[in-house]
Amino acid sequence: MNNFVEVKIFEVIPEKIPAFEALLPEVIAFQQNCQGCQRLLVMKREYTINNPEKEPRKLQKIIKSVKYFAIWEFDTRENYAAACHAFFEKYERQIARLLIHPFDIHLGYAAADAGWSAEA
Repeated sequence: MNNFVEVKIFEVIPEKIPAFEALLPEVIAFQQNCQGCQRLLVMKREYTINNPEKEPRKLQKIIKSVKYFAIWEFDTRENYAAACHAFFEKYERQIARLLIHPFDIHLGYAAADAGWSAEA
């Protein structure tokens, strides 16, 4: 069976970016230590692509928020549910104060796994 995956999208208020990024190491450590956690990846959106034949270009200005994406992967849906509950209990209010609206969550089983590896 494939792993259960959560993708969170955080739209951070521009003035709150330093506070959000200061909190990230603590949140990441907490998430990585949850039972069944297989992988965790956090990305800050800094580039866009207008033409697939050219290199991505750096974003020039912030319109209303800065987006961060977190991919949290688990061995089972049950372990994810327990970890998600613990995450909300510990961080929901603290993170919500830094966002333009509540974070968006997408859930499902991995459709494919390309085998993430440092050597690849």
